[in-house]
Amino acid sequence: MKVLVIEDEPALQTAIRQYLEQQGYICETAPDFPQAMAKVNDYDYDCIVADIGLPKGNGLDIIKELKALESEAGIIIISAKDSLEDKLSGLDLGADDYLTKPFHLSELNARINAILRRKHFDGNTNIHFNEIRIAPGSKSVFVKDTPLTLTSKEYQLLLYFIANQRRVVTKTALAGHLWGDAYDQAGSYDFIYSHIKNLRRKLLEAGGEDYIKTIYGTGYRWSDQ
Repeated sequence: MKVLVIEDEPALQTAIRQYLEQQGYICETAPDFPQAMAKVNDYDYDCIVADIGLPKGNGLDIIKELKALESEAGIIIISAKDSLEDKLSGLDLGADDYLTKPFHLSELNARINAILRRKHFDGNTNIHFNEIRIAPGSKSVFVKDTPLTLTSKEYQLLLYFIANQRRVVTKTALAGHLWGDAYDQAGSYDFIYSHIKNLRRKLLEAGGEDYIKTIYGTGYRWSDQ
């Protein structure tokens, strides 16, 4: 899953990014209001962690922009201000949660996980799709109760497919969710084909069905129909 961290304090921004990457997220950052606005307009994210007080702007205006774009991203506000007014303003605009600095990175991670479960998987702790079961807490995958060993990219690909099941997802969208900003310099989608080939093979070898449908010229669809 892909997270954008909007935070102007370099040390905190780096700490959050490194921690979330260790948890398996694709994590991008923006240090100020203009860069944050450019990213939310150009890319899709599963969750956005936004500071209220930013250079050259206000984090609340980013929430307004996300809602105007009809973004489905989860939004967590972080702020040094322990202000009820700020909190209520953010939640009224459509934010999903609010954290006051300082906070534990493990708490931020737990809140991101809760938002993603609620938005993509109906709040379930374990994710089920027919014979496939995913336990996000331990990043474990089972096919008919048989453990499946996946790389980090294969795991993220499987989650993204199931979160967007029965929708056509483009190769560009898949690349962005696997590699973040770096995919712009990739030059080809060969790495996408390789990850999909390996994921499909491992699911079939474990006794699963082939749910990855190729939509020629466009991308892929995860479907049991």
